[in-house]
Amino acid sequence: MTIKRTKRKLFEPSSVLSDLAFLLIIYFIVIAGFNVNRGYLMNLPAKNSTRLMLKDDILRYELNDFGEIIQAGRKLSAQEAETAIAAAIKAHPNLAVLLTVYPEAPWQSVVRFVEIAKKLSVNSFSFKMAEEAESE
Repeated sequence: MTIKRTKRKLFEPSSVLSDLAFLLIIYFIVIAGFNVNRGYLMNLPAKNSTRLMLKDDILRYELNDFGEIIQAGRKLSAQEAETAIAAAIKAHPNLAVLLTVYPEAPWQSVVRFVEIAKKLSVNSFSFKMAEEAESE
């Protein structure tokens, strides 16, 4: 009597790979939902909008190449600038803070000033790079 042997297939084509692909797609979609942006959100004006502001509602600061904060030609520490901005906000609720940054200013000084504006909940904050003629 002979026993008939059958060959076993190692892998049968089935829907296993499509199930795995589907689960991976779901996994990556779920993971993408947890990506949190922790930046400082500023309300920027629309491109063609015009906003009237009083001269007294604008507070101008400069950040020179050494990272020093300058207001009206006077050097201030970060604490003095924070105190001045807080006092100005109390006097002028619609205060706009404008910061001019010189090209060689340390980035950490810019970040420190933006953090001050965020901490004090400045309603309107703007900064720009100084032009070459200004920095010389």
